Amino acid sequence: MRHVLSALVQNQPGVLAHVSGMLASRNFNIDSLAVGATEHGDLSRMTLVVHGDDNVIDQVRKQLDKIVTVVRVEDISAEDFVERDLMLIKVKCPPEKRAEIALLTETFRGRTTDITTDSLMVEISGSEGKVESFIELMRPYGILELARTGRIALVRGTPKARDDE
Repeated sequence: MRHVLSALVQNQPGVLAHVSGMLASRNFNIDSLAVGATEHGDLSRMTLVVHGDDNVIDQVRKQLDKIVTVVRVEDISAEDFVERDLMLIKVKCPPEKRAEIALLTETFRGRTTDITTDSLMVEISGSEGKVESFIELMRPYGILELARTGRIALVRGTPKARDDE
């Protein structure tokens, strides 16, 4: 089963390496990992997507909780949450195909971010499924380059009060 973990970590050098190294050393595979600043300058949020049953996820959480720089870890998979993935994709695009690709981009609520004589770069954000679908539609045109952020996620609504805050 796919699980989305949200971890608040101290914003210090080496935290990402420590977390990913610890998980790798225990043979936990990370499908997606994104890290970024939060509303608190001294904290960052890590969003990890991992596959496994409840026992595997429980072990991942316990291992993360042992790391001093990890403030809190939550499995938000069962919560009502919003997740997004951001992608930049560069595709072959001769002038006669521009309108076609532009229409597909608009349909996916993407943005054209760069145009050259023979290529087009598009920015798409949304669910993993939406991004994957757009990639599949672009394959026949010829994907030149692709970069993705990995998933980020937040639980909907006002955060619950926590005893540790």
